[in-house]
Order: sequence, then C-alpha cells, then structure tokens
Amino acid sequence: MPQRSEMKRKSGSRRQRRYTVALPAGIANQVERYAAQVDASMSKTITALVSLGLEAQESRKREFFKRLRENLANADPQQEDRLVDEFRALILGR
Repeated sequence: MPQRSEMKRKSGSRRQRRYTVALPAGIANQVERYAAQVDASMSKTITALVSLGLEAQESRKREFFKRLRENLANADPQQEDRLVDEFRALILGR
C-alpha cells in the first residue's frame, strides 16, 4: 500500500485547472468545425490548439535567437534594425 505522501504526489502531478474563456464568434465557429473534423470535444480541441500555438511561439523564439547568434558579428546599424524588425515579426507577430 502506498504511503500517504506518495499518494499526494501522484494525484498532484495530474491536477488540471479549469478556465472559462470567451471566443469571438468567428474563432468559435472555426474551432467547432475543426473539432467535428477530428471528432473531438471542444475542450480537447481548444487544449490541442493552445498547445500547438505555444509550441509555435517557442519555435519562433528559437529561430529568432538562432538568426541573432548567426548575425551578431555584423555591427552594421541597418542589419541591427532589420533584426529588430524580424524580432517583432517572429516573437510578437507584428
């Protein structure tokens, strides 16, 4: 029989948090269509899409810093401005 502290640790590692979110109608419709296509609940679909979005954001950051390291040797001010613009586009989506 597991000790009490082991049971706490196991149950705590799988704890989920619940959030209520409001989606704009257009996005909600897209999510509903996608959920139907993949035969998943709205909750699971939203979770998957958020996860993919977070992974994509992290990937854009890694790509930016990779490019930055490759270009750090250039001290050209125009190059620096271009890198700042790329940073905005990759990280902030602007």
